Amino acid sequence: MNELKAQLPVPQQFAEKLQDCRNNLFRKAYCYVKNEHEALEIVSEATYKGYLAFGRMKTPQYFETWMTRIVINTAIDHLNRNKRVTYMEDHSQSYTGDEHPVPLEEKLDLYQALDRLLPEEKAYIILKFFEDLRFKDMADILELPENTVKTRFYRIIGKLKAYLKDGEVEGV
Repeated sequence: MNELKAQLPVPQQFAEKLQDCRNNLFRKAYCYVKNEHEALEIVSEATYKGYLAFGRMKTPQYFETWMTRIVINTAIDHLNRNKRVTYMEDHSQSYTGDEHPVPLEEKLDLYQALDRLLPEEKAYIILKFFEDLRFKDMADILELPENTVKTRFYRIIGKLKAYLKDGEVEGV
């Protein structure tokens, strides 16, 4: 079976791997822009970039990690290009698991606090809490040492806590 997959043409290999992780990529893009249309644009642009670079990919078994990095960088580029206020869509539609239901007000506070972070800082929160990744996996995606990821993550958590204290988020 693996020999059969190894013989598939490159476009077909790329399409199969992308099919396996497309929903995760969309969720990550959506966390940045909170708009379905823009998230789809980001995923499309990242898919195009990924397709062009697919032949140069060193470790095919880390395809999703590699594509996640491309989506994050594309989302940051998109936000920098558009430097405008992003609006929030209907947050009653959940893109995360429903294991621990959180009241809508708390979700809105968290999203507002996330909006105050720099796009580069959002990546740490999205990867840790929305994707439930370990620090080592986050380090692979962000191409940083694991201890640097931990240090930055805890610094960002401190910023988020400060934003969420006593309604500071409402002052945005």
